[in-house]
Amino acid sequence: MEIIPAIDTIDGKCVRLTQGDYARKKSYADDPLEMAKRFEDAGIRRLHLVDLDGAKAKKIVNAEVLRRIAAETNLLVDFGGGIQSEEDISLAFELGARQVTGGSVAVKNPALFDKWLQTYSGEKIILGADAKNRQIAISGWEETTDMEVIAFIKAYQAKGIEYVICTDVAKDGLLQGPSLDLYKDILFEIPGIKLIASGGVSEVKDLEALADLGVYGTIVGKAYYEGRITLDQLAAFVD
Repeated sequence: MEIIPAIDTIDGKCVRLTQGDYARKKSYADDPLEMAKRFEDAGIRRLHLVDLDGAKAKKIVNAEVLRRIAAETNLLVDFGGGIQSEEDISLAFELGARQVTGGSVAVKNPALFDKWLQTYSGEKIILGADAKNRQIAISGWEETTDMEVIAFIKAYQAKGIEYVICTDVAKDGLLQGPSLDLYKDILFEIPGIKLIASGGVSEVKDLEALADLGVYGTIVGKAYYEGRITLDQLAAFVD
């Protein structure tokens, strides 16, 4: 299982939100690059970088953070947050992202998302499937759709999606454990999908449980920043 630390940025700094609420923001570090280097030094290979300003603005805002991390580390960066245009996805890859995550755009502009899949391949485009009571939630989780999460992922797998990040909104940032039942159902219903679990990890036993389920990767954020999981413990999962 890949351990994928999350760095969320506002005003170029490392922050974490609780359940996507910008009013419940906590800052952890001024320099995301230094944080990224810390992960790399521990042997971690991947990074989930989210431009929270971009998610609000619906365009890339923290471009310099992505450029610096991609240029000064060897981390495989997947980048998301407000990418909703051809210009922004091109810019993300030019700045050094190895993969780009699209969530709201896959719901609101499926034709554009399909075009990205055809242009860049399922190896480079990650589907963001955020779920609220197993329904897809978009626009910073402020809007819940009538799309059931497993059906949504299945439809995009048929179009070439290989990777999906699934966040259970109810779990995010609360340190109450991940949605094991949801992930188990996704893996059972959608063979071959590279599922990246996100939200709720609070301790090492959560990571062990997710590894036992067979998820491709797990995003770790608040549990690390709050000191509940150490870098050494994360590094123990790295081959």
